Amino acid sequence: MMIRFRTVMDPLQAMLSIALFLLLFFTPSPLASSETSSQTQIGTSTEIPVLTIKGAIGPAISDYLTTEIAIANQAGAPLVVIIIDTPGGLVSSLRDINQAILNSQVPIACLVHPAGARAASAGTYILYACHIAAMAQATTLGAATPVSIGGSPKAPQDKDDNKTSSPSAMEKKILNDSIAYIRSLAQLRGRNEEWAELAVKEAATLTAQEALEKNVITLISNSTAELIKQLDGWEVSINQQPHILELSEAKLTPIKPDWRNQFIATITNPNIAYILMLIGVYGLILEFYSPGIGVAGVTGAIALIIAMYAFQMLPVNYAGLLLLLFGIGLMIAEAMMPSFGIFGIGGVIAFALGSVFLIDTKNSQFQVSLPVIAAVTVVSAAFMIFCLGYLWRSRHNKIVSGQEAIVGAEAKVLEDFIDHGFVLLGGERWAAISAAPLQKDQLVEVEQVDDLTLILGQAIDKKTNPNTGSDKNIEAEGEK
Repeated sequence: MMIRFRTVMDPLQAMLSIALFLLLFFTPSPLASSETSSQTQIGTSTEIPVLTIKGAIGPAISDYLTTEIAIANQAGAPLVVIIIDTPGGLVSSLRDINQAILNSQVPIACLVHPAGARAASAGTYILYACHIAAMAQATTLGAATPVSIGGSPKAPQDKDDNKTSSPSAMEKKILNDSIAYIRSLAQLRGRNEEWAELAVKEAATLTAQEALEKNVITLISNSTAELIKQLDGWEVSINQQPHILELSEAKLTPIKPDWRNQFIATITNPNIAYILMLIGVYGLILEFYSPGIGVAGVTGAIALIIAMYAFQMLPVNYAGLLLLLFGIGLMIAEAMMPSFGIFGIGGVIAFALGSVFLIDTKNSQFQVSLPVIAAVTVVSAAFMIFCLGYLWRSRHNKIVSGQEAIVGAEAKVLEDFIDHGFVLLGGERWAAISAAPLQKDQLVEVEQVDDLTLILGQAIDKKTNPNTGSDKNIEAEGEK
C-alpha cells in the first residue's frame, strides 16, 4: 500500500505525518510493554539494595519498601535484602508490602537483625512472604495475633462467664482470615504451616534456633555480608521457576528513605496529623470571622489538605471524626451565643471523645497520645470560647471612625439656615444640606454623606443648658 500526499500539503506537514506514522507503527502496545516489564531479567545489575524496617510498620515504611522493590525490579537487581526489627503495624500497610514482595521478579531475602531485634506480628507475615527468611542469633519472631482481637489471658470461669467473654463474629472473621493468610504464605514458600497458625491463633513465638529447627526460616545469619555469602549459588523459585543466585560479584547498597518517605512518616504520625487538622480548621474559622490578608485562611487550607492526605493512609474512625467536628461546632456556638455553658461543656466532651476514637486501631504506635488530646482539648476550649467570642463581639461594636461613623451622628447647627448651611461635627465645620429650616445650636442627625457635604435629617429634640453652653439632655442632667 502506498501513502501519497496531495501536492497542496505543506512539506513540513508531510514530514510530521510520516514521523507520527512511524511512531505509531513501531511503538509497542501497552499490553506488550506490561508483559515485557513483568518478565524483567534478573541479574542485570550487581548492586543489592538493602532496605530497613525499623519500628512500627505504617504508611511511610509501606511506601518506602514498595517503591524500592519496584525500582530494584526495573534495574534487574540480583537480590533485595530487607532488614527487619519491628513490633508490628497496620494491616493495610502489611498487605501492600507483601503484595510487592509476592509480585517481585527479583528474589527478596528478609533478615531479622541485629541481635535483640524481633519480627513480631506484621513482621512475621513479611518474613513468611519473603523468598528467603533469615534471622540473626538472639532474635525472635511470632506473636502474630491481630491486635484488635488479642487480649490478656483470663482465669477459668464458669460457663456463663465464658459465653460472655467469647469472641464476636467479626473477631472470628478477622482471626480466621489472618490464619488463612499466613498459611497461604507458608504453603507458597514451603515453610511450617502448623506453627504459622499457632503464631496467629495463640501468639506463639520462637527464637532464631528454634525457628530454623521448625522450618520457619531458611537459615541463620549474623550480618548482611554473611547472608550474601551463604546465598551465593542458592536456588530460589520465581513464578514457580527455579533460579540460581549469583552473588559473588554483587555489592551491598544500603538505601535509606528519601525526603518523601520522611515527610510521609512525619505527617502520618497520628499526633502530627491530628494537630495539622485542628490548625486547618481553626485557620479557616479565623479567616471567616476576621477576614484580612488571608494568612490564616491559606495556612489553614494547606494544613487541612496535608492532614486529610495523612488520614487517608491511617485507619480513621469516621464516627470519631464527626464527633470531633461536632464538638468544635458546639464550642463555636458557645462563643457566639452564650448558653450558660451547655454548648461549651457538650462541645468539650464531644471534642475529647472524638479525639480518642479518631484513629481506629489498638496499636499504640498509631493512636493519638492522651496527653496531646488533653492539652489540645483545653487549648481548643479556651480558643473557641474566649478568642472567637471576642472576635464575634468586636464585629458588633459601634464604628468610631470613617464615613460609617458619621452616618447617624449628631451635628450642631452653627447659624440659622434654610437648605444650605454649616454644622459642627466632631469639632469640625461641615457644609450641610437640610430639607427643613434649622436654628442655631439645634441638634440634627446626619442621614448621608455626599462627598464633603452632610445631608441632614430630622432635628433632635434636646435643650441646651444655658449655664454650661453645652448640649445636654435635661432628664439625664436631673438623674445625675
